[in-house]
Amino acid sequence: MRQGTIGGVSLSGCRRASARRCAHAETRERRAARDGFADRKARRQTRRPGPMIVCLLAISSLARAEIIDRVAVSVGNSVITTGDIDREIRVTAFLNGSKPDFSSATKRATAQRLIEQNLIRRELELTRFVTPEASAAMPMFLEFRKNQFPNEEAFQQALKEAGITEQDLQDELLWQLTLLNFVDVRFRPGVQVTDQELHDYFEKVVRPVAQAAHPGEPVQFEDYRSQMQETLNGSRADQEMDQWLRDARKRTDIVIHEEALQ
Repeated sequence: MRQGTIGGVSLSGCRRASARRCAHAETRERRAARDGFADRKARRQTRRPGPMIVCLLAISSLARAEIIDRVAVSVGNSVITTGDIDREIRVTAFLNGSKPDFSSATKRATAQRLIEQNLIRRELELTRFVTPEASAAMPMFLEFRKNQFPNEEAFQQALKEAGITEQDLQDELLWQLTLLNFVDVRFRPGVQVTDQELHDYFEKVVRPVAQAAHPGEPVQFEDYRSQMQETLNGSRADQEMDQWLRDARKRTDIVIHEEALQ
């Protein structure tokens, strides 16, 4: 979530992207278009499939839909589908500049991440947590596009090849902002880091890293106090959130359909 740079070496505070966009079960409606005819005579002359054929076609359509977007996880009254997992893998890989990995191990890890996001989403709704406006993620989105692609055409082509949309990316970035705010408001206020903990962290972590990065230069505790405070506060807040998630899992009926994650 946040990182401080100590002696030219980046040290993690809160984890940055462990939780991504919350999985939400999307309703996929199929709309059939019916041809219009000029008069009744033409309609009477048009052949209509028999009821058995209609039934078979409907069953075939449902079977294909089940294979394409099956329920992978149930979280209370919510579901995470294989389509949600597939999209999450694609978006994450796109933001990381890597190829999507659809192995069973990655699907399981992604499912676990989406379970956590689902639990947090429910908490946000129950507590009426004030979430960022959609426009808040736009600067991040524009910066990512500018830094990663030479022009709009290249960006759109990359999206097409990745099988995702601009909205998928904006939703992902907005979720990251929402998560940061949730941790800051819910868990950071209760975090207390003592001077002794700061000094211990300085001696065990900061001083060796700084000396290795800048041999012979003096390393002063006060020069790194604020960065160490931020790092330890973030780490402690993450630990608090992890405990909250473990408790939330125990209170929630979660069913994982392993066959959908193969």
